[in-house]
Amino acid sequence: MKKTRQDDTCIPERRNFLKAGAGFMGSLLLGGIPFRAVAQATNLAPADRCFVFVYFSGGWDQLLAFDPRDPTVFTDDRVSETRIVTGYNQLAAEARFQQTPLIPKERAGAGKPTMTFGPAIGDARAPNLSDHYDLMTLVRGINMSTLTHEVGYRYFLTGKMPIGSAARGSSTATEIVGQMKPTVPIPSIAQNVESYNDRYGGYANALRVSGLADLVLTLDPPSAARQLDSEIEKQLIDLNGMPITCEEQALTARGVGTTYENSREQMQSVMANKLSDSFRFQLTANDQVRTTYGLNGQAYPYNSANGRAAMVATALKKGISQCVSINLAGGLDTHFGTQLTQAGNQRAGFDALNLLVTDLRATAHPGGGNFMDHTTILVFSEFARTPTINATGGRDHHLSNSCLLMGAGIKHNLVVGRSGDIGMSPGTVDLRTGANDPNGSNIFPEHIIATVLASAKLDYSITRVDPLRFILA
Repeated sequence: MKKTRQDDTCIPERRNFLKAGAGFMGSLLLGGIPFRAVAQATNLAPADRCFVFVYFSGGWDQLLAFDPRDPTVFTDDRVSETRIVTGYNQLAAEARFQQTPLIPKERAGAGKPTMTFGPAIGDARAPNLSDHYDLMTLVRGINMSTLTHEVGYRYFLTGKMPIGSAARGSSTATEIVGQMKPTVPIPSIAQNVESYNDRYGGYANALRVSGLADLVLTLDPPSAARQLDSEIEKQLIDLNGMPITCEEQALTARGVGTTYENSREQMQSVMANKLSDSFRFQLTANDQVRTTYGLNGQAYPYNSANGRAAMVATALKKGISQCVSINLAGGLDTHFGTQLTQAGNQRAGFDALNLLVTDLRATAHPGGGNFMDHTTILVFSEFARTPTINATGGRDHHLSNSCLLMGAGIKHNLVVGRSGDIGMSPGTVDLRTGANDPNGSNIFPEHIIATVLASAKLDYSITRVDPLRFILA
């Protein structure tokens, strides 16, 4: 019988199971997450400070999101002068996209919004991400210094320009965990996002998974763990041609065999906590999660943006993780086609992010306030798209980028930086005050990463720049 995608999730093929196991064991065994941290987690408590890194994959069109323009000013007959084409009129085929920038609805007690958003952020007639303007700082006109996907991506993950395309330094999530040493079971989870560690012990490594289904598999209780044990043993024996009890042969895999044998009992204690059930959204115990994230009726919710957002909320609220890095939207490398493709893919990510933020700010944190009072969110992409549309109806790669910071440690209802009104080139600001200054400096990704670290009073010296202090709360 041919398997469906749902069958693959419930009864994974051997290679998928091993892939999931490899993600978990790679962190846990190869100098990764300390078993004692998980084994001691019988009474889970959320971290006092949480972080979420949200990646939009492919390079987003910022005219549709964080850096819009008024189409009545930037008209088609001025393109030769402005070199900016909003393209909003191409969204008319779908009623959910308006053809003008989105102005947030004022929240009681939050003050008048200082920002506008592009049509991909949400529909003014329904709840959307702009409703949370009172938690945001928008940073515009970031100079990415690259038009290469891998370079821009890894630059924003680490705050250091890669060497060639190779990442340099630790991921920001790794840096946070390395400095803060949280007591949560799995300090850092990276879902479909790269993670690096160049200066901390294995306790700071992220648990890397390709999706929610992998996370469920890797955290399954002992019955599944025993199956995983035998599979990994077999792979090690096949690799070395000898039993893994031979220490000399085990060293060929960075000591994985020896470490594996020593950690087996702790591994079973970890899995006995049944952390996997927290992410099995089909269980009755998780009815509220399904309702909150609109997962009811979805036969395969694990790959949806909403399902991934639900995973983030679960990991933070249940005290399982401190940092979660997640790929929330893809399909943005739109050199061909229409604005609707880019806008639709962005909207799926922003709608899911809205559900996450709404959930976190509605949930009390045991340390006081709500979870957004204790959580810092960074939303980014590797670069942006050109402000003009190419001959094939798409947009190409562009240096000037934007990002969104939200939550704890960050000033709210604030816009800093700008892109130019001619060609949307990166603008310059006074890095001491944030004021636009033609004699000032560009904002680079390292300034953003330094600011994220400084927002939690962590050492940001690895970035070799000062944080944007005018953003810090």
